[in-house]
Formats: sequence, C-alpha cells, structure tokens
Amino acid sequence: MTNPHNPKRALTPRLRFPEFREAGAWEIKPLNQVSPSIFDGTHQTPKYTERGVPFFSVENIVSGNKNKFISEQDHIAATRKNKPKLGDILITRIGIIGYSTIVDWDYEFSIYVTLAVIKKSLIADSYFLHCYFQSERYQKEILSKSLLNAAPCKINMDELRKTEVLFPKLPEQQKIAACLSSLDELITAETQKLEALKIHKKGLMQQLFPREGETVPRLRFPEFREAGEWEEKQLGQFGDVLMCKRIFAHETSDAGGVPFFKIGTLDGKPDAFISKELFEIYKAKYNFPRTGEVLITCSGTVGKCLPYDGKDAYYQDSNIVWIDNPTLKVSNEFLYAILLSVDWGSLNSTTITRIYGADLRGLLIKFPSEKKEQHRIAACLSSLDDLITAQRQKIDTLKRHKKGLMQQLFPKPE
Repeated sequence: MTNPHNPKRALTPRLRFPEFREAGAWEIKPLNQVSPSIFDGTHQTPKYTERGVPFFSVENIVSGNKNKFISEQDHIAATRKNKPKLGDILITRIGIIGYSTIVDWDYEFSIYVTLAVIKKSLIADSYFLHCYFQSERYQKEILSKSLLNAAPCKINMDELRKTEVLFPKLPEQQKIAACLSSLDELITAETQKLEALKIHKKGLMQQLFPREGETVPRLRFPEFREAGEWEEKQLGQFGDVLMCKRIFAHETSDAGGVPFFKIGTLDGKPDAFISKELFEIYKAKYNFPRTGEVLITCSGTVGKCLPYDGKDAYYQDSNIVWIDNPTLKVSNEFLYAILLSVDWGSLNSTTITRIYGADLRGLLIKFPSEKKEQHRIAACLSSLDDLITAQRQKIDTLKRHKKGLMQQLFPKPE
C-alpha cells in the first residue's frame, strides 16, 4: 500500500515475475549514488588516423560503426587517469541524449567527450541499468534535465549525475536483465538476417545488370542468354521528370480529404490533407502520375523511390517528382528496380540535400529491349524486396514488443 504520509506512490512495476511479487517497492537513488564514478570522455579534438585505437563518439555508439581510429600515443595520453572497462556503461549526452551501451569488448578504445562513462555498480546490474536507461521514465527525466535549446541539445555532467535510478534487489534486476537481453539477442539475430538479405540483393543486382563499360550482364536467365546486348540511354530520352501543382499551406488540413504527402511521410502516414474538390480540379488540369510510375524524393532524404499505386493522393511539388513514362520502352517495374540501386551522391550536380531534374534526365539507364526480360529481372528483385520488407516488419514487431514489455517491467513516469 502507498504510505499516506508520502505523497509519492509506491514505486513498483505493473508486471513482476512471480517470485518477486511480494518483494516490496523499488529503491530510488540519484545515479551518482548507484555508480562509484561517472566521468565524461577523454578527447576534446580527436585527430583521426587510418588505423590505430578504435574511437567512439555519439554517432558511432548509436550506429554501431567502428570506423574511426586515433593514434596509440593520443590514446595513452588521454586515458592515463580515467579509462572505461568491461561492464561499464557509455551513455550519450549530446544530440541523441540518453542512448547507452555496455562495454562488453576487451580491446583498447577511446571515447569523445560527448559520451559519459558510468562505472560498473556494486548494487545495480549493468545490463539492468542499460535497460532502465531506455525506459520511458528515465528518458522523460533525462530530457527534462537537458538543455534542449542548445545546438545541439545536451545534458551537463552534473545534471546527468542527478538523474534518478529505480531498482529492485539484485536477483530481480538480473531476472529483468536476462528477459530483455534474450529479446535483444533475438532482435540482433533478425537484424543480421536483414543485412544478409540486403547484401544478397546487392550482389545479385551486380550480376543481373551490366557493369560499367559492359553491355550484357554477368548473370542472365537461361531463356535470354542469346537475346543480345542491352541498350543504354539517358532517362530523359524516354521519360520526363514531372511534379504536382503547388499546394499552399492554407489549402491543407490536419485530417480528412485526400492525403498530401511530403518527403517525410511518403510511404508512411500522411500528416496533411487537401479537399477532394481541389484534388479533382488539380488532377484534371495539371500533371499527375499514372499508376505504376515511380515517385522519387528530391530533397532531404534524397532518392527514396515508390511506385504510384493509383490511389487518391497528392504530392509536394519539387520535393517529390515522378518519372513520366508514356512509351514504356523501359517498364515502370524495371525502372523502379534500377532507381533503387542508384548512388545519388555520385551525380555531378547532386548535393547532400537535393536532386535536380537535370540529374534525373541525364541519368544513364541500361536495359534489355525484350520486355519479358525486364519483367523477369524486376519480378526476381521484387520477391527479394518482399522478403526484406517482411524481415523489417518482423524486427519492428519485436521492438514494439520489447517497448511494451519495458513499460510493464519498469515503474511508470509519475
């Protein structure tokens, strides 16, 4: 029962393992009383080298990439006093705040000041703490103590040390950690399967399409092995680049009507709509994609492709375009497969944030003249895309399950 003299309710989760249901409320302590030491990273201005000691910043911890290195001399100088060890936790405190990982590797490494080290605790299991840092309660608190108006946003070390940790006795911590750890291992295994599918598709495409300077692919379906060389043309020679009529902010609403898609919502849930009447007028008077023609994002997240499915929808001008393809000399499904493989950063006038119409029109496309071969290649790659999509959905389902389980296993935010 909640103590009537204590305004705070008893700190217990909604879901508890049977052997701990009578174990009482969880303890609450500031982080600096849970960990024997909390300190920030060791490098202010790292000088990267091609090889040497692995170096981690916020970007590397979040992505899992180990592609930055510093010299052995710089590492020794920086880690003379404070050095992360096995079982310690690294947590981000700038940009993506509150993202943590456990030091479970035993090789030498260095970290940037954007990361804080939480030394292994005697009263809290490291994996339990790592999971707790992901909980809704802790994320809410760490954001409340952060400087959100700073660029980038950050949390100071003193404020990080003050953040509260809720924890039961060690045996219950270890049971929670083991449960969530098994889910993490499953998610990791399924993510590895996803990456393997992507690598397989990339390798297959390198075989199914001619390489630079070649006019036939290395791998061809048996019935097309004598079909001759592929053609090569600029995209603008058989298709144009078109966009919808501009929609102004006052013509949109938050709900109802026809979905109005922007860069961030293409192939997702729309956050804006236009009236059915305006849609019908603009569709009849101005450019509008045919079913199957390929939509492309040209700003922000550039090069995201999606075939138009024929449903009522409108698209943000200049930021989303499509390939007008009336002749179908290259089928839309084959064109979609090609565009998914384009390295947009290699186009001459393309910057990080924009693809221009001239870039698309000048894009060189290799294709077989036989429509049946185009269809066969597109169908093969489409089946792989379906597997990749299903695998992504499986991973998303597991992540949602873990998130829902954590909301039950940790006390709710007050």
